[in-house]
Amino acid sequence: CNRKIMSFPGRAIQRTWHLIDATDQTVGRLASLVAPILKGKHKPTYRPNTDIGDYVVIVNAEKVHFSGRKWQDKFYRWHTGYPGGLKERNASDMVDRKPDFILRKAILGMLSRTNLRHKYIEPRLRIYDGPKHPHSAQLPDEVKPLKIAPRRANGENLFGQRAYSDKSVPIEGPVVSRLRFNSKN
Repeated sequence: CNRKIMSFPGRAIQRTWHLIDATDQTVGRLASLVAPILKGKHKPTYRPNTDIGDYVVIVNAEKVHFSGRKWQDKFYRWHTGYPGGLKERNASDMVDRKPDFILRKAILGMLSRTNLRHKYIEPRLRIYDGPKHPHSAQLPDEVKPLKIAPRRANGENLFGQRAYSDKSVPIEGPVVSRLRFNSKN
């Protein structure tokens, strides 16, 4: 087997801090933007069995948005452990009592339930109800929050990266009809 596996020791991992403003953002779209950052999938050194994700600070958690009638129709259920102890609360009641719980449940629901998640990934997620957070040393005042999660990924809003190719040069063919390449090749 002549596959080369690159391994990075813990000293080579660089963790960055991301600030996200949750004002008027849809819960599921925001969660699908945050989960890969926590896991480290945006890095070229990503491996599913290692911990290389970044820190995420979410502010204004009480101002999130649900689409449709989910404020009334979506229920959060849990059990106390006692007979007849099934409790449930709809989303509008939950945002009044624990605004950060809605986002935390949505984001952690997109991550697999492993020891890596419980011990390493969950502590790197910091959610705050208002606009203030205690991480000003890691996130200076000039840090801009990430853009609002889009309804459609078009390549311009994926962590500030550009699109993979120039859309003005088409390639004909049955298999690669949707792919676009630069004319410099």
